[in-house]
Amino acid sequence: MSNTILKQIDDVVKGNDLVLFMKGTPQMPQCGFSQKIAGILNDYGVPYAAVNVLLDNAVRQGIKEYADWPTIPQVYVKGEFVGGCDIVCEMHENGELKTLLAPLQSDEKVVKE
Repeated sequence: MSNTILKQIDDVVKGNDLVLFMKGTPQMPQCGFSQKIAGILNDYGVPYAAVNVLLDNAVRQGIKEYADWPTIPQVYVKGEFVGGCDIVCEMHENGELKTLLAPLQSDEKVVKE
Protein backbone atom coordinates (compact mmCIF):
# COMPACT_ATOMS: atom_id res chain seq x y z
CA MET A 1 0.00 0.00 0.00
CA SER A 2 1.24 3.45 -0.93
CA ASN A 3 2.47 5.65 1.91
CA THR A 4 0.77 8.55 0.10
CA ILE A 5 -2.65 6.93 0.47
CA LEU A 6 -2.04 6.08 4.13
CA LYS A 7 -0.92 9.70 4.73
CA GLN A 8 -4.08 11.01 3.05
CA ILE A 9 -6.21 8.73 5.23
CA ASP A 10 -4.28 9.80 8.33
CA ASP A 11 -4.80 13.48 7.46
CA VAL A 12 -8.58 12.94 7.15
CA VAL A 13 -8.77 10.91 10.37
CA LYS A 14 -6.73 13.43 12.38
CA GLY A 15 -8.18 16.51 10.69
CA ASN A 16 -11.81 15.78 11.67
CA ASP A 17 -13.40 15.08 15.03
CA LEU A 18 -15.67 12.39 13.57
CA VAL A 19 -15.05 10.46 10.36
CA LEU A 20 -17.06 7.71 8.70
CA PHE A 21 -15.38 5.69 5.96
CA MET A 22 -18.32 4.18 4.12
CA LYS A 23 -19.61 2.75 0.88
CA GLY A 24 -21.57 5.59 -0.71
CA THR A 25 -22.55 8.85 0.97
CA PRO A 26 -24.73 9.65 3.99
CA GLN A 27 -27.43 10.78 1.56
CA MET A 28 -27.05 7.70 -0.64
CA PRO A 29 -25.40 4.76 1.16
CA GLN A 30 -24.37 1.88 -1.08
CA CYS A 31 -24.58 -0.88 1.53
CA GLY A 32 -26.81 -1.66 4.48
CA PHE A 33 -24.02 -1.44 7.05
CA SER A 34 -22.99 2.02 5.85
CA GLN A 35 -26.64 3.10 5.84
CA LYS A 36 -27.07 1.92 9.42
CA ILE A 37 -24.00 3.78 10.73
CA ALA A 38 -24.84 6.99 8.84
CA GLY A 39 -28.36 6.84 10.27
CA ILE A 40 -27.06 6.45 13.82
CA LEU A 41 -24.58 9.32 13.43
CA ASN A 42 -27.26 11.52 11.85
CA ASP A 43 -29.56 10.84 14.82
CA TYR A 44 -26.94 12.30 17.17
CA GLY A 45 -26.82 15.50 15.14
CA VAL A 46 -23.03 15.58 15.24
CA PRO A 47 -21.25 16.91 12.16
CA TYR A 48 -18.97 14.34 10.58
CA ALA A 49 -16.78 13.82 7.55
CA ALA A 50 -17.85 10.96 5.31
CA VAL A 51 -15.42 9.33 2.89
CA ASN A 52 -16.92 7.28 0.07
CA VAL A 53 -14.43 4.43 -0.37
CA LEU A 54 -16.12 3.37 -3.62
CA LEU A 55 -14.65 6.40 -5.39
CA ASP A 56 -11.05 5.24 -4.96
CA ASN A 57 -9.98 1.62 -4.70
CA ALA A 58 -6.65 2.68 -3.15
CA VAL A 59 -8.52 4.36 -0.29
CA ARG A 60 -10.87 1.38 -0.01
CA GLN A 61 -7.90 -0.97 0.48
CA GLY A 62 -5.82 1.57 2.40
CA ILE A 63 -8.38 2.14 5.15
CA LYS A 64 -8.42 -1.58 5.89
CA GLU A 65 -4.63 -1.51 6.31
CA TYR A 66 -4.67 1.79 8.21
CA ALA A 67 -6.87 0.42 10.99
CA ASP A 68 -5.88 -3.22 10.58
CA TRP A 69 -9.64 -3.79 10.29
CA PRO A 70 -10.96 -5.84 7.35
CA THR A 71 -14.39 -4.31 6.84
CA ILE A 72 -16.09 -1.05 5.92
CA PRO A 73 -17.72 1.07 7.34
CA GLN A 74 -15.22 2.35 9.88
CA VAL A 75 -15.75 5.14 12.41
CA TYR A 76 -13.05 7.35 13.93
CA VAL A 77 -13.50 9.85 16.76
CA LYS A 78 -10.77 12.37 17.59
CA GLY A 79 -8.23 10.40 15.54
CA GLU A 80 -9.00 7.07 17.22
CA PHE A 81 -10.52 4.04 15.54
CA VAL A 82 -13.86 3.23 17.20
CA GLY A 83 -14.98 0.26 15.15
CA GLY A 84 -17.16 -1.07 12.40
CA CYS A 85 -20.90 -1.60 12.19
CA ASP A 86 -21.31 -4.22 14.94
CA ILE A 87 -19.19 -2.32 17.47
CA VAL A 88 -20.79 1.08 16.74
CA CYS A 89 -24.30 -0.41 16.91
CA GLU A 90 -23.51 -2.08 20.23
CA MET A 91 -22.07 1.19 21.59
CA HIS A 92 -25.20 3.01 20.40
CA GLU A 93 -27.47 0.51 22.15
CA ASN A 94 -25.60 0.54 25.48
CA GLY A 95 -25.11 4.33 25.63
CA GLU A 96 -21.33 4.38 25.12
CA LEU A 97 -21.62 6.10 21.74
CA LYS A 98 -23.77 8.89 23.19
CA THR A 99 -21.11 9.54 25.84
CA LEU A 100 -18.31 9.42 23.26
CA LEU A 101 -20.06 11.84 20.89
CA ALA A 102 -21.48 14.23 23.51
CA PRO A 103 -18.43 16.56 23.42
CA LEU A 104 -18.83 16.87 19.64
CA GLN A 105 -22.48 17.92 19.71
CA SER A 106 -23.33 21.54 19.08
CA ASP A 107 -26.50 23.47 19.68
CA GLU A 108 -27.11 23.61 15.95
CA LYS A 109 -28.66 20.61 14.24
CA VAL A 110 -26.85 19.20 11.23
CA VAL A 111 -28.45 20.22 7.98
CA LYS A 112 -29.19 17.12 5.95
CA GLU A 113 -28.96 17.47 2.21
